[in-house]
Amino acid sequence: MINFRLNGLEVQIEKGSTILEACKFYGIEIPTLCYHEGLTPYGGCRLCLVEIGEGDNAKLVSSCTYPVEEGLVVRTNTKRVINARKMMIELLLSICPQSKTIQDLASKFNVRKVRFKVRNDDCILCGLCVRMCKEQMQAGAIGIVERGYKKKIATPFDIRSEVCRLCGGCIYICPACQLRCQGPEPPTDVCNACLSLEPTCIENHDDYQCWMATTGNCGTCEGRPDQIKQKK
Repeated sequence: MINFRLNGLEVQIEKGSTILEACKFYGIEIPTLCYHEGLTPYGGCRLCLVEIGEGDNAKLVSSCTYPVEEGLVVRTNTKRVINARKMMIELLLSICPQSKTIQDLASKFNVRKVRFKVRNDDCILCGLCVRMCKEQMQAGAIGIVERGYKKKIATPFDIRSEVCRLCGGCIYICPACQLRCQGPEPPTDVCNACLSLEPTCIENHDDYQCWMATTGNCGTCEGRPDQIKQKK
């Protein structure tokens, strides 16, 4: 067993586990778009960032690919982590604002605007479809080609693959293939949080103070409109 500190608590986890697996084991919610239990970790969406180390040596790492080490210090909900996740959600929204999955994440993390040029692409390059096709469907009909801004998911030579069985596994697992909800047409590229559970304590503390994960309902929220009203 590996001993390490998770959000201030001394815990143990089996050797070979990643930080994300350890957090799931202890019931700590970590957002991710490119991770799936049945597929190899990719670390592409960068939403599962956590902070490891302390002081000036602290750094952000993707929890789905970083293995737990003996004595490792992990913090999952610091200001730095939350701000990094918000930035990634904003970037993903600018790429694919039609995805309900990404819109729901934006609502949950209280992302209310997109400061980047909106591209309206159909793909966020999370690589889930490629790994699904290769590892679960044993086909390998598609892959990531090109580099930089030209990077895309395609079949070899951009022609129909002979090994594709039209199983639909790639579409089933794609987070960008889910259209926005069919509610009132939003005036901007962000639905603007029909449901926002973001706790407000992060405005006054370095870490979330929630007792039972980051639900916003633990009772310690500060600055909520209803509580401000009560104080008056």
